Amino acid sequence: MYYVSKRLEISAAHSLSLSYGSKCEALHGHNWIVMVHCKSETLNEDGMVTDFTAIKRDIEGALDHRNLNEVLPFNPTAENIARWICDHVDNAYRVEVWESEMNMAAYERDV
Repeated sequence: MYYVSKRLEISAAHSLSLSYGSKCEALHGHNWIVMVHCKSETLNEDGMVTDFTAIKRDIEGALDHRNLNEVLPFNPTAENIARWICDHVDNAYRVEVWESEMNMAAYERDV
């Protein structure tokens, strides 16, 4: 099995729709740290699991310097963002999304 990981930093805003009162319901921003983990039993024709540049292009292109409420079709919690990224990157099996130094959510695909 081959493994690769790509770390990205994305600046983006969001507001959360919650079942309780929270300051996170107001529009606010983070410098998100995203760690994408990919794996494959075989390499592609270029000798790669997944091209690092493609991960950066696809994720930063969709999310960086954006209001996530306007580009994602769900409540943009760190958990939901992690799953969305995992679903949009070839061979991704785990994604970690840090919205601050102290707060991280992860999604890992059952394989």
